Amino acid sequence: MAFGRLERTTGAPPMSDINMTPLIDVMLVLLVIFIITAPLLASSIRLDLPKTDAAAPNDTPRFVLLVVDKTGQVFLDDKPVAQLELARRLALVAGQNPDTEVQLRADEAVPYGRVVEVLGVAQKAGLSRIGFVAEPKPVAQP
Repeated sequence: MAFGRLERTTGAPPMSDINMTPLIDVMLVLLVIFIITAPLLASSIRLDLPKTDAAAPNDTPRFVLLVVDKTGQVFLDDKPVAQLELARRLALVAGQNPDTEVQLRADEAVPYGRVVEVLGVAQKAGLSRIGFVAEPKPVAQP
């Protein structure tokens, strides 16, 4: 009885090398996903903050305007004030918001010592953010 050939043909030998193409494709896709999502995760922190009626947004920067004219008179928000009254009102402002900025406008003719006195009153009151306001020089026309 013959059931076929006695010779057996050997099939294809097993492949001993790993096909790297699918692995590289998957790694490149993961790299692209990481590159796109990493900045989004780093730049924003998502929080579920508690809700309250007392919380109010404070987006507007708060400042007070101090003006020292050429005679040495001090004006707080365009109203003349004495030295003691200035200290009291600045302490009140600092008590409400210590991050309030003091914008100081002083005349050129005011002695430096007077400007330092006004700055000292503001710092003693608890206001440490001080900005000096100046006007730009006019541009010379050729």
